[in-house]
Amino acid sequence: MPADLAVIGLGHLGLPLAQAAVAARIATIGYDPARAADLAGGRLPCDGAEGTLTAADVRRMLSGGFRPTTNPVELGRVRTAVICAPTPAAADRSLDLTQVAEAARSLAARLRPHTTVILESPAYPGTTEEFLRPILEQGSGLRAGRDFHLAYSPGRLDPGNRLHGYAGTPKVIGGLTPACTESAAAFYGRLTDKVVRARGPREAETVHLLETNYRHVNMALVNEMAVLCHDLGIDLWDVIRCAETKPFGFQAFRPGPGVGGHGVPLDIPAPSRGARPLRMVELAQQVNDRMPQYVIQRSATLLNEHGKSARGARVLLLGVTYKPDLADQQGAPAQEVATRLMEMGAAVSYHDPYVPNWSILGRPVPRADSLYEAAADADLTILLQHHRTYDLQGLAVKAQLLLDTRGATPAGAAHRL
Repeated sequence: MPADLAVIGLGHLGLPLAQAAVAARIATIGYDPARAADLAGGRLPCDGAEGTLTAADVRRMLSGGFRPTTNPVELGRVRTAVICAPTPAAADRSLDLTQVAEAARSLAARLRPHTTVILESPAYPGTTEEFLRPILEQGSGLRAGRDFHLAYSPGRLDPGNRLHGYAGTPKVIGGLTPACTESAAAFYGRLTDKVVRARGPREAETVHLLETNYRHVNMALVNEMAVLCHDLGIDLWDVIRCAETKPFGFQAFRPGPGVGGHGVPLDIPAPSRGARPLRMVELAQQVNDRMPQYVIQRSATLLNEHGKSARGARVLLLGVTYKPDLADQQGAPAQEVATRLMEMGAAVSYHDPYVPNWSILGRPVPRADSLYEAAADADLTILLQHHRTYDLQGLAVKAQLLLDTRGATPAGAAHRL
């Protein structure tokens, strides 16, 4: 059966798009050889890449006509195809575009004239024109901007944000030609309240570059402030509380044990483009990468001050996801914190209402069933993520030692980052 839309890649970008399209009564298929079978059965894949969606959400999408598929032939029967393939960070921190290329080749072999193709995957400026366009044109024999429309639109959803859902988050669009932009705008106009037209795909791609790096640079600044304020005996959390009353020129960011999430910091691949690297982004990444080790340092100091060694210490980690009240563990600093603790000889356990099983270094980590009893038994409890279900005031009373890396406990109730 023909569909209006094909979403290629059913992860944290693709599934919310498909959900919004189904809600708008757009006939939608989802193409993902690795995940379609589970989703077609109303199950969430175990890789945790679906973001905020639940299995119940998927079942509602299926009842609304959503069709996950592993058959690439279906890609040739749609008016609009949106590529949402993941672009994970490679070993050198560059974006790995392998899955975008695979998605493009699958689509190109079936691409029909007048189709609108949109890339939403995180990408460098120039990716749509210099990387995606040749694959589509060579595989289809069609010409972008003449035979089919081509555009880029950065993914902007904030997982778990209850105030700004899909419809309430403006969509930025940059097309290869004005007609490409308008075709993509017509599609997204059915899903969102506001469409913002960029000059072209490079400008739209650079919107993603700016927005992602803005987060990382500001988090690096406040993470450095956390270290400085601890050394000077200053309450950073009170400093932030006061600073955010300024009605202009300041946006509050808060420190943490590291920076997780799908939005990795981006830089221009300088050797291939002749562009100067973004030095501030590189420095910000260095600062943020040090935060898990700083948590370990603070933990060891606290244990020593109370006559205990990290070796053999019982350490309970609270919250191992990258955002509060979500199951997504992408890039969560808990992984590195737990690894370093175990390498030091600590006996690590964890509690997280959204993560029933967790493994580090190939070994399952014991999960605490009774939170208060586990906190009372642990030599040190570390709050890594503040889920709403946690009664931190009660935990502060029960725990022998509590290190709060999120500044969520009442003042004086715990040791803060």
